[in-house]
Amino acid sequence: MLELLRFLESIHPMSDELKRYLSVTLKEKHLAKKDYLLKAGHVSRAICFIAKGLLRCFYIKENHEVSSWFMKEGDVIVSVESFFQQKASYEAIQALEDCLVYYITYDELQFIYKQFTEFNFIGRVLLERYYILSEQRLYSLRMQRSQERYEYLLEHHPDLLLRVPAKHLASYLGITEVTMSKIRARI
Repeated sequence: MLELLRFLESIHPMSDELKRYLSVTLKEKHLAKKDYLLKAGHVSRAICFIAKGLLRCFYIKENHEVSSWFMKEGDVIVSVESFFQQKASYEAIQALEDCLVYYITYDELQFIYKQFTEFNFIGRVLLERYYILSEQRLYSLRMQRSQERYEYLLEHHPDLLLRVPAKHLASYLGITEVTMSKIRARI
């Protein structure tokens, strides 16, 4: 839990009162590889910080799983639309490795925003950070060819190439495993 408090403190200083509140409010959850943090059709009730492991978010399109993103140690993970609107999720979040996450519920987060104004700054910075990542992902899918998307991943997230199964990486890149294999052979 200390790594999460350090992470939040690196964004903006927190009062001792907020740190104490988080220390008693944050909950810990262990996920085994292939366990679900969230299943499609369920409401995302928690926002999590990944202390250990790797998770993927995916949805089903034409009976195929499409990976939309991967999050690992040091990342915050949430089904954004489901969590913030408290509605059923169209996506699922699954552990690709054994994971340890710390989490708070939607209601606890709302309480923190109201009671500890400094956390509003932290929330805004995190929201900006992940919104930018989302925009980069959309740009990549719209504007880059498959090889350019793979090269971007290789340059900016090489660890994912070692940790994520090829079928999930291919669906994330919007290509088939065969196409990805050809791209790897050319590089």
